[in-house]
Amino acid sequence: MQLFIKNMVCNRCILVVKQVLEAEGLHPKNVKLGEVELDTAPTGQQQEAIKTQLASLGFEVLDNQKQKLIEQIRTTISRLMQSGDLDDNHKFSALLSNALHKDYAQLSKLFSEVEGITIEKYVILQKTERVKELLIYENLTLQEIAFRLGYSSVAHLSAQFKKVTGITPSEFKKLKDQPSR
Repeated sequence: MQLFIKNMVCNRCILVVKQVLEAEGLHPKNVKLGEVELDTAPTGQQQEAIKTQLASLGFEVLDNQKQKLIEQIRTTISRLMQSGDLDDNHKFSALLSNALHKDYAQLSKLFSEVEGITIEKYVILQKTERVKELLIYENLTLQEIAFRLGYSSVAHLSAQFKKVTGITPSEFKKLKDQPSR
């Protein structure tokens, strides 16, 4: 049996979800971003307990097929961002289509209808957040970040970052480096 869980975005999320399931006496075969595979289906009581506990931690068990597909799109994009294996020739449309075994036009239409934003804009927002993380937690140059996230150049990364945040990555890094008051 598979469960789809919204808002799983990192390895700590995976760990927390696994702990909640195990506390309910379930032993997940596989837990990855947005998805859990169980050996046995949880009882109705276990399902309610899991939903309640996960909700209190900021997660949501998805029941609706459309919502499940949306979450699969989100987690696939998140996985791609975290992997650092992107290059400037990548096409998210092809990567998503291949990963989810669905036509990209169908995925794009559904995502836009449900989320009110295109997949392309969502990817740009996620890339911007990833740039922030890399600037704060990693000691990487903008050139290295641009390469890791598949930008064609530092100028492209900087322009897109400024369009989203209102400041350049260099300005963001300076803000981050200032001592708190």
